Amino acid sequence: MGGENTTRTAPHSGGARTGPAPGRTGQRLSGLAVALGMVLFLGGFAWAAVTYLPYTVPTGSMTPTIDAGDRVLAQRVDGADVRRGDVVVFKDAAWGDAPMVKRVVAVGGDTVSCCEDGHLKVDGKTVDEPYLPGGKPAEGTEFPTVTVPEGRLFLLGDERRTSLDSTAHLTDAAGGTVARSAVEARVDAVVWPMEGMLERPTGFEALGGLSSPGPLPAATWMVIAGTVLILAGAAYGPVAKRAASRARAGSAGVR
Repeated sequence: MGGENTTRTAPHSGGARTGPAPGRTGQRLSGLAVALGMVLFLGGFAWAAVTYLPYTVPTGSMTPTIDAGDRVLAQRVDGADVRRGDVVVFKDAAWGDAPMVKRVVAVGGDTVSCCEDGHLKVDGKTVDEPYLPGGKPAEGTEFPTVTVPEGRLFLLGDERRTSLDSTAHLTDAAGGTVARSAVEARVDAVVWPMEGMLERPTGFEALGGLSSPGPLPAATWMVIAGTVLILAGAAYGPVAKRAASRARAGSAGVR
């Protein structure tokens, strides 16, 4: 009994790590964030690329909605889907066969005239046009009532005094109208300078439904969200390693 050895062995802390290292779960989440970010980023760009066409507007005929030199994105659409109030890009040989940007104010079957008290009338209804230059009438020169043939469009520039639009072609065989099939795209936004999406032409609502905005905002948010995820995922590794290094240094200092 008396010779019994009572010595106890202390627990070893030997080579155990004292600082946290980047966890596998964190690394996996980081990789997942980068992968998802790439899908969103590339998907947003691809969606916009197949949906929109870029144009530079050379004249001020659409001022103040679109100024000379502005760059716009126009959604590819079928001419059959164009509605009153849309700003469209079209080509017509009688107008010079170059891309032109104008606003559709009347479609097939409509009657359009101007200007009683400085206002445009479509099917006898006065159209409110807040997009026109401030303080100016709807049309500098009156034009008689025009009945738009089926399948065709009547177009005006927002700067009515200088725009060479349907009113400049009233004596043509088509009476100033343009075929729906001549439309290439519908302008959704001014991207340079960055003025954003065009205002909805609510003055035409009483005459029928308006076109729905295109997917540009959704595609833009996809690109932004993808960028944030890529940056956050890529930053995880260096940040976690730095935090682990500091933790190890702090643990070594208290021994």
